[in-house]
Amino acid sequence: MSNTGKTAIVTGGARGIGRASALALAGKGFDVAIMDRRQPEGADTIKALQALGVEALQLVGEVSEFDTVQRLGTQVIDEWGRIDVLVNNAGISQPKGILEISEAEWDHTLAVDLKGYFNWCHFVAPLMTAQESGRIVNISSVSAHTGGSPTGVSKFAYAAAKGGVLGMTRALAKELAPHVTVNAICPGAVFTDLTREHFTPLKEAIVGAIPLGRMGTPEDIAEVVAFLASVEPNFLTGEVVDVDGGQWIN
Repeated sequence: MSNTGKTAIVTGGARGIGRASALALAGKGFDVAIMDRRQPEGADTIKALQALGVEALQLVGEVSEFDTVQRLGTQVIDEWGRIDVLVNNAGISQPKGILEISEAEWDHTLAVDLKGYFNWCHFVAPLMTAQESGRIVNISSVSAHTGGSPTGVSKFAYAAAKGGVLGMTRALAKELAPHVTVNAICPGAVFTDLTREHFTPLKEAIVGAIPLGRMGTPEDIAEVVAFLASVEPNFLTGEVVDVDGGQWIN
């Protein structure tokens, strides 16, 4: 293990916000396990983590599958004996509105973007409670506040799932206190592999609506993830941090 003896799991860690978060945690001395269904990209992230001098585990599977999460989580425990930080980040977009979406598409969106978070929280909660320490960071979205937008990457199904993440965060912050903190981050317009196709034609208009004058990067989010995962002393739980360049100031 690393010299800190601390470990983290990052879902969706092969690219984008997940990869940046994994690297930021490694920079804080955490050994990091990433879960992602993208094997080649995940392997590249593992190499980048190891280059920072920490141990890294690649977990391949779908976060929406409860049994898969149980199996992979057990693999982490067998290897390292503890889990100090969980970053729930894996997600999919859903650009279809209520008039176009099918039941199967709705179910799949909720299965990945909300149930996937439950699956990992369900695994780590008893472990963190038993070790009397732990940090859970859930990546939501400003869409949870705004309901998305007609030109957004994702519409109501995604917004519903991300709104559920905020409710889960607040409830678990109460349930798992005093030893485990649970907080959420709501990214705004962040330019990633997932959003590039949708954001590129609208980039000028989007940037024009952001007071800080640029779109977000995965590293912008990762810095807040690392803060919530490592800051000491910590008196912060059940909170939602909007990281959007001021776009949705209210």
